[in-house]
Order: sequence, then structure tokens, then C-alpha cells
Amino acid sequence: MMEMTGDSGAMLHQGLPMAWALMVFIAMGVLSVWIIIRPSAASPGGAFVLSINLMNVPFLGVLVRFLMASPWPLVILKVVFVALFSLIIVAGLIGTPIPQMNIATILTWTFWWSLVVISVFFLGTVWCAVCPWNTLADWIVKRRLWRRGAEDSSFNLKVPRVLRNVWPALFLLIGLTWFELGAGVTGDPRMTALLALLVVVLAVSSLVVFERKAFCRYFCPVGRTLGAYSQLAPVEIRPANDEICTNCQTLDCYHGTDVIEPCPTHLTIGRFAQNTYCTSCGSCALSCPHDNVSWRLRSMIAESRADARPHWDEAWFMLGLLGLTIFHGVTMLPQWEGWIRGLGRIIGDQGQLLITFSIGMTASLLVPVLAFGFLVYLTGRLSFFHVSFRKLFSNLAFTVLPLAFAYHLAHNLNHVIREGDALGAVLANPLGENALPLSAMELHMRHMSLMIPQSALFALQAALMVGGFWVAVLILRRRSQRLTAMGGDLSATNLLPMLFFMVTITAFNTWLLMQDMVMRL
Repeated sequence: MMEMTGDSGAMLHQGLPMAWALMVFIAMGVLSVWIIIRPSAASPGGAFVLSINLMNVPFLGVLVRFLMASPWPLVILKVVFVALFSLIIVAGLIGTPIPQMNIATILTWTFWWSLVVISVFFLGTVWCAVCPWNTLADWIVKRRLWRRGAEDSSFNLKVPRVLRNVWPALFLLIGLTWFELGAGVTGDPRMTALLALLVVVLAVSSLVVFERKAFCRYFCPVGRTLGAYSQLAPVEIRPANDEICTNCQTLDCYHGTDVIEPCPTHLTIGRFAQNTYCTSCGSCALSCPHDNVSWRLRSMIAESRADARPHWDEAWFMLGLLGLTIFHGVTMLPQWEGWIRGLGRIIGDQGQLLITFSIGMTASLLVPVLAFGFLVYLTGRLSFFHVSFRKLFSNLAFTVLPLAFAYHLAHNLNHVIREGDALGAVLANPLGENALPLSAMELHMRHMSLMIPQSALFALQAALMVGGFWVAVLILRRRSQRLTAMGGDLSATNLLPMLFFMVTITAFNTWLLMQDMVMRL
């Protein structure tokens, strides 16, 4: 189940067996042939549309109504997560520097960052509703536990037009990845705590200066990642009755009430068709005088069927997510250290090899972006489109999202299931008092106990890769219909460039899963 690398003594996660990988490749082949034979999607009017109001589901509806009827369930959860966040800060600053024995590093990098992405698959952006960064910013600036803050608690300035996009979040996400993997923050409890405090400072500063939750909408790298992935989530917050929202005169969901905060990201419940900027905060449900806000179960391609598309900046964010998820996998290969040291010798980089690392990270981001851009251009040339490259790029970028999400889920699932046993040890001794570094045998034994059978893990990973490719194919079919209506000709042959991109990315990500991966902690 585990084995040692050569001289480094690092422990390895076993990769996906060839038999499971072959299933993924065969499924990709079948789906590729299918989209070539039937490139056009069914008309929206004749397609089955899944939409179930969870409030009407027996037993589950009672729970959903309870959670949405009062602010207190959410307030209690916020207090719990702020307490855990505080524990991470304290443990990181004064606890043991041994990362495997400190709850700050284990809880942050092994569990939180893994589970927060997995949670999107089931609950959309629910994490944003209980985020301790946002909660602490609210408590510090507005000095209220949950009620609407005073108008003079912030300068309430409008965000400059140049910042009203997700470019800041993308650059911060790239910077966070650089610190995580390049500067070695994952193996440093103190740096982990300081980085977490820095994000709180950014959230507080944004709330002091700008109106509403500018940090959540434009700047937060975690929130924007979850927002992008939530476009594929099987849940959504939407009106229970569209007509009621159409006839609403007060728009309390947007403006708020004397007690309830307005929508933090400037949304009106009856007028948005994408999950991207919804933070699941519950303000709309609490403020709506008609009790017309509902949680709904839907298809993962619902937003594609509704012709929702990313804007230019959002399309680039999706490409950035793809590059960064691939880069995470590449850096865990046993060969990575040798590659970086070899490149460092060539360019004369020494010490921590941060310049060399930055070059590798930049290449990992640029390669998929350049490949996607070229194949989008080729698609436009083949299809004789009378639309701009920019519009075509933005429309087809949605096909990238399920590829990135599927690999991100499969990769994170590996961490949680294989490294889950570490949580019990650090919960018993959060600060790691009097702890000694784990021996190779102790580290081996810690990771021998998987949360589920290894065969089940492999099955889930393979299913995720096939599912991601399948969703991408369905989105491409829907996009082909939409773009054809704009004057193009996305026939079977003209779909080949984008299909080639999707097959190549999925095959490479599957190959990454097949490799033995170096454990970080």
C-alpha cells in the first residue's frame, strides 16, 4: 500500500492501477465517438430538466426549512468555525514546529483545503456562509453577531471599475499556490498561521473601505474557486415561484431590511442564473417578505443548458484553475524534485530554488492556456464564425471547468482518505507538546489505515475522471448548438479541436493519478 522512495525516504501514495485507468480511457473513447456521431444537443424545450425544491422533500425539507427560517443555526456554525480557526492560529504560533504533529498544518492543508473543494460537489458554496475570515471581518468591523451593521461602520466606497472582476482573486490564488508549494508553507505551522491571519487582514480592510462584501465577490481566492466550481454543483438557491420575484417591488433580497444584511455580492434572487457569486449566506431567505427563496436540486449541467457563460475574466479564472490543479499533481511526483534541481543547475539557481520553482509553475499555467487558446482559434477558423475570438474563448471555457473540478476532487479525495488517520493524533495533542518527529515506520503506519478500502478509492477516482469528461462533452454539445445559432457551423469535424483538448487533459490527469505521489505531511 505504501512504499519508500530512493534516498529521500519520502512516503508515497500508491497510484491508480492500470485496470482502472483503462476503464477511463475506454469511456473517453466511447463518449468521443458519441459526440462525433451526434454533435448537436437536443433542443432545450424537449430536454428533461431536473429541478426539485428540497423544501418539499420528506424529512429533508424539515431540516432545510429549519436552517433557513432563523439566523441562529448559521451563527452557531460560524462560532464553531471561528473557534477552530483560532485553534489553528494558536497552534501555529506557539505549538510544535513539527508539521505532522501540529493541528495547524494537518487541519489546514490535509483536511480543510481538501474537504472544502469536495463540499462543493454536495453543497455548492456553503463553506462561504461559515467562512471564519468573513465572520471575523463582520464581527470586527460591524461589531454585531449577525444583525445588520451600522451605516457608519464602513466607508462604503464603490470598488474601482478596474477591480470589479476576478483578476485579483486569480492573482491571489496563484500567489497562495506559490507560497503553499514553493515557499513550503504546508510544512511550516507558523507560516500557515501567519498566512491565515493575513487573509483576515485583507477581509477586514476590504470591509472597512468598500461597500458590502467586495472581498468575497472580487478578491477571495478560495471563494472564487468555490464559486467557479459551484456552477457544476447539483444544488442552487433560486426562487420558489419566479412570478413572485418578477412582481416584487421592494427587492429586500438585494437591499436588505432594517435587521437583515443586503446580498453581500449584489445579487437579486429572481434575476441570477449562475451560482458563481452566491455565498449561500441566507440573507435573501431571511429578508424575503414572500418566503420565496428555496434550495433546489438540479442537474450538474443546468447552467450550461441555461446558456450561462463565463465573462472574459471568469473564463481565464477557469483556465487558471485547470493549470493550478495540474501543477499540484505534478509537484507531488517523485521526479519533481530531480527536475527542479536539474533546471536550477542549468540556470544557476541555488538555495530554495524559488526562481526555478516559479519558472516551472509559470510553464504549468501557460501550457494549458496556450493550448486552449490555439484550439479555440482553430475551431473558429474551421467553423467560419462571425464572432470574435474573445466571445468564442469565453463560451467554450465552460468545457474546461468539469475537467479541472474532476481532477481536483480525485486528487483531494486521495489526501483525505489516505491521510485521515492523522487527524485523531493531532486532536489529542493540538499543539504537539513534547512531540518528536515521526519515524519512517510511524509515518508509514499512520497512513496504512485508509478511511475506506483502497479499491473503493480507486473506483471513486476513476468515476470522477469519467464523470468530468462526460459533463465536459455534454457542455460542448450544448455550446455547439448555441454557437451554431450565432452563425457558425460546429459540425462533428469542427468539434475535433476542442474534443482533442478535453481528451488530452483528461488523459494527462488520469496519468497523474496513476503515479505514486509523494505525501506532503
